[in-house]
Amino acid sequence: MAFLIALHGLAAVIWVGGMFFAYVVLRPAAQALEAAVRLPLWARTFARFFPWVWAAVVLLPASGYAVIASRFGGFAHLPLYVNVMQALGILMILLYLHVFFAPYRRLRKGVAAGDFVKAGQALTQIRKLVGVNTVLGLATIFVALFGAAG
Repeated sequence: MAFLIALHGLAAVIWVGGMFFAYVVLRPAAQALEAAVRLPLWARTFARFFPWVWAAVVLLPASGYAVIASRFGGFAHLPLYVNVMQALGILMILLYLHVFFAPYRRLRKGVAAGDFVKAGQALTQIRKLVGVNTVLGLATIFVALFGAAG
């Protein structure tokens, strides 16, 4: 079970840490760049980051539900913090799926076509959703650590 918990934690750190870096560090630094440079940079950044998020989207529920089965004996006796963590995680996954299949697709198409207005609009939507997901991710980690410690 220690392996599952460690895998779960690493997947969360990679996903949430990547979003935190992108939102808090890269976004302000890239803002000064012209659209013709900034938008392809973001498209390339997401192209490298999103495979890691896909891995996290698979590993987090798989490892989490395995821990629920082995540590708690199923869903009937879960502590509140696990249910909160699960709900926030599902919401995060749904937001990521929307980002990946809608605005990220528009960002890539806009960059490929040199349509930086379209790409910029897509990036604005991604920025807002990643901001929400970063807050949700940090809240989920807080709930998990606080709940496990209590």
